[in-house]
Amino acid sequence: MTDALPPRGCQAAEPAEDGYFRKGCNPLAETGRSKLQNQRAVLNQQILRAVRMRAGAENLLRATNNNKVREQVLLELSFVNSDLQILKEELEGLNISVEVYQNTEETFSIPLVPLGLKETKEVDFTLPLKDFILEHYSEDSSEYEEEIADLMDLRQACRTPSRDEAGIEMLISYFLQLGYVESRFFPPTRHMGILFTWYDSFTGVPVCQQNLLLEKASILFNTGALYTQIGTRCNRQTQAGLENAVDAFQKAAGVLSYLKETFTHTPSYDMSPAMLNVLVKMMLAQAQECVFEQIGLPGIRNEFFTLVKMTQEVAKVGEVYMLVNTAMNQEPVKENIPYSWSKLAQIKSDHYKALAHYFIATILCDHELQSGDDEDQQEKALSQLYDYIPEGLMVLTVLKDKVQRKQLGKAHLRKAIVYHEEALRVCGLCKKLRNIDVLQEVLTAAHKRSLLKYAQQETEDDFLSLIQAPDILPKTEHKIETIAPHFSKVKVKDFFHRLGPLTVFSAKQRWTAPRTIRIHHEAGELGFSLKGGSPVQIYCLDPVCSAASMGLKEGDYIVSVGGVDCKWHGVNEVLEKFKSVGEQPIEIEVISCQDTAASMHSKSATYSVGMQKTYSLICLAMEEDKIDQTKKVPLKLPFLSWGTKNRQKAASTLCLPSAVAGSSQIKKKLSPFTLLNTESSLY
Repeated sequence: MTDALPPRGCQAAEPAEDGYFRKGCNPLAETGRSKLQNQRAVLNQQILRAVRMRAGAENLLRATNNNKVREQVLLELSFVNSDLQILKEELEGLNISVEVYQNTEETFSIPLVPLGLKETKEVDFTLPLKDFILEHYSEDSSEYEEEIADLMDLRQACRTPSRDEAGIEMLISYFLQLGYVESRFFPPTRHMGILFTWYDSFTGVPVCQQNLLLEKASILFNTGALYTQIGTRCNRQTQAGLENAVDAFQKAAGVLSYLKETFTHTPSYDMSPAMLNVLVKMMLAQAQECVFEQIGLPGIRNEFFTLVKMTQEVAKVGEVYMLVNTAMNQEPVKENIPYSWSKLAQIKSDHYKALAHYFIATILCDHELQSGDDEDQQEKALSQLYDYIPEGLMVLTVLKDKVQRKQLGKAHLRKAIVYHEEALRVCGLCKKLRNIDVLQEVLTAAHKRSLLKYAQQETEDDFLSLIQAPDILPKTEHKIETIAPHFSKVKVKDFFHRLGPLTVFSAKQRWTAPRTIRIHHEAGELGFSLKGGSPVQIYCLDPVCSAASMGLKEGDYIVSVGGVDCKWHGVNEVLEKFKSVGEQPIEIEVISCQDTAASMHSKSATYSVGMQKTYSLICLAMEEDKIDQTKKVPLKLPFLSWGTKNRQKAASTLCLPSAVAGSSQIKKKLSPFTLLNTESSLY
């Protein structure tokens, strides 16, 4: 996606004094992407029309036996196929250009491939969330307009993130915020009526769903894509720039791998498991390429053991790009991967294999075994480069025999030249790559260098040499692995914190509307005890006390005391409020759980409208054991049935001390209660 880039030297938008722009958002990028999406939509309509015309012509061709009609249909088919190919090439040109996001400094390096961000339409959360707050939580929804506006502002900012760590942090914060929103407002039993629309980053095809999992998956994809853009724009002429590039591509691979493992059967081709698998391989290959550039940045000394190390390292780069190219040409990825990407992977594979053969040829041609050299070490190092040795040759003999050494070196140079020529040929076949000057310059310079080296070794007896250069074993001392996303490093506060603890006040649990109970002290006692964390729960209710006669029930949760919200208060804090009024009556508000054995679906699936195949975003949930209602079971507290494995249940009962002399006091039973970790229960 060719985002509108700010002028060179212009930094991403920082928060203004009035707070208009959010940190990590670059609003300058919006116009370019919006225009791009409009062009892509027009091309998609033209492509669909051409596909329908081709299908109709093919049906007519199968149905008719009239030779004249068949000739006309075949002629029409040739024109339709030609137009379709042109339209697809135009769409590919819009979807990806390897020149986008490259570092602005003048470099002599092969371009890297960035991912474009997925586009989306605006979403209005206001009415659905306000209705749900009023219906489900029985609260005044107008008091939460500011929180809803903050959520919508954050989503809007995530459409144009800046290409730096601030942009990454903003995307992750929205992803984590969606976890809170999903738990509070998206029950597993019904849809909220909020339609999320995201466009495929390769084909531009829109996917519309009412499931929040599409939103979460798309944000994760954009996070990985943003890492690739950061890595691509790093200055590869410095050690620090190359280190940052390696780190960025490893993190991009980690995010995309997490997306593949977490959100399976996604309805968008760019997030399908097969496509994500290819993208992860490509990011790791680019990281490996940057590692090789980092090793060779100070310069490559023309020394035996240094060249052996560089040979193995560059052979590793060639191998990983060969695997990437193979993966790109497999079904079903082949139909959707940009043509220029697969060709660039093939070019890099051939180019780096050629460099490996050039380095080993330099070893053989320039470094003859001297009397003071360590013969055993050189033999061991050289033998590690080959899987097999050509028939009639031995490593030690090659090192000692000047003729054999030279012949094997020239065989490697010939193979290097073949790879260089193949890379140049493939580059010339791709229109996009053919127009990248720096790519042509790098490939041509490497080809000329190998030709010059071969010309220096050429003699009249070359036709007598039939030695074939063996393949080189790749090896690296710098293993490249994915770096998993660390969501815990981004601190996020739930926008809807005021609704109460998420472990209790969630969309999965249904509650009655708050009931007002007037509490009268009876001989200094309340007639009930309190237990639990936040909010506190009624426990050991005396059925003949005044509170029970006014409708207070065992297991009710206290949400307000004396008009003060206390959803986040613990037992001691609520107890202090009771103490503060002395013997005066006090009003409390309580709620009751409507379904103690909260019905939960084991799976939550999404669907895609208008697509031939139905895909699902599967989110596994805990399945509660069925309880035989004929058996008597102890009361289960709903809010204690969720959360982390190492939760601790509360058994704390408290009451007011008696103010009447001689009256008996109820003994306090205190037990620590650890609040459930909301973040860990969500992710």
